[in-house]
Amino acid sequence: MRGFLCAAFLWISFAAVAFSAPASPSAAPPVSTPAVAPPLDLNSKPIPLGGVMKQVSLWRWYVSRFVTAEGRVVDTGNNDISHSEGQGYGMLLAVAFGDRGTFDRIWSWTRANLMVRDDHLLAWRWDPDHRPPVADVNDASDGDLLVAWALTEAGEYWSSTPYRAAARRIAVDIGRKLVVFRAGKSMLLLPGVSGFAQQDGKRYVINPSYWVYPALARLPLVAPEIDWSQLAQGGLDLLTKARFGPRRLPSDWISVGEGAPAPAPGFQPTFAYNSIRIPLYMAWAGVGERSDYQPFVDWARRGDGLDIVDVESGQDKGRFSEPGYRAPAALLRCVIQKRPFPLELRDPKGAENYYPATLHILSLIAMQMRYPSCLAD
Repeated sequence: MRGFLCAAFLWISFAAVAFSAPASPSAAPPVSTPAVAPPLDLNSKPIPLGGVMKQVSLWRWYVSRFVTAEGRVVDTGNNDISHSEGQGYGMLLAVAFGDRGTFDRIWSWTRANLMVRDDHLLAWRWDPDHRPPVADVNDASDGDLLVAWALTEAGEYWSSTPYRAAARRIAVDIGRKLVVFRAGKSMLLLPGVSGFAQQDGKRYVINPSYWVYPALARLPLVAPEIDWSQLAQGGLDLLTKARFGPRRLPSDWISVGEGAPAPAPGFQPTFAYNSIRIPLYMAWAGVGERSDYQPFVDWARRGDGLDIVDVESGQDKGRFSEPGYRAPAALLRCVIQKRPFPLELRDPKGAENYYPATLHILSLIAMQMRYPSCLAD
């Protein structure tokens, strides 16, 4: 949900092969066969989240820094606002650490303060310095997915019918209002109900980091009538086409229509705070092929996962400043390149802000669930 501040956008519209005579056999240079990396052997089988994390002190640290007594998850790096993304992350972490009391606090605050629309989706932003705190009732689909997924996991882990029912209500409205079906083309996920589709339905502004792939693998438990697997494939298909500039990275916001995808007008053409989540979600779900990961691996190797990149020029525009931002790249390099997760990143308890701290712990959860060898001594 990073950068989710506008609901109106500007719109734009969007071989010859040379042959030469074959050389004589005597003139042909020796041919060497390039080494081919083996295909990835990822396991995409859905894995339950509940109770996978046992580091109680880590969870207490997170709650003490970012979760209020009422259950509001505070974005300390963004003027202490709260949003559906943060509430969803907090609920997921509570399930992962097996803390039902904190889960209920976060879910109760979320229901009371963000479920103010005329459907079952969530208002995306709550600002304590604004009256009313919810000034924009538009939703954000990543927050909707995270909350629905957290409720699904909670329903399974604590055998709770009310959690499952709430998850289903949200999931059904995601499928009904946020999934775009296009004849002969891949499915799309709108970032929100309002403001991201041109009126003629031919062009959309899309955020590829809103595809929360591990959530899409678990939501069939509560809403099996929605084709979540095809929605996941739609996200992967988009990533193969949205490889911009010399570094072949997607921008945070992408314009999708009749022609080739392009960085969305009205937004910075950068691989930045949103897109850093894409390889985390892919690896966590165990989806994709080696070619799908390669641009992210190259990015992680070049700048240790801290570069903010102008996707059009390929130039670095800055660097992420807190160590938690390294965690998704370190996870990626372990999964794809078999590099052990750095020891200094295994116990995040510093003075990080909400977003890097959350990405840090999510990366640890992904490894604990699917890649435990990354954490082996």
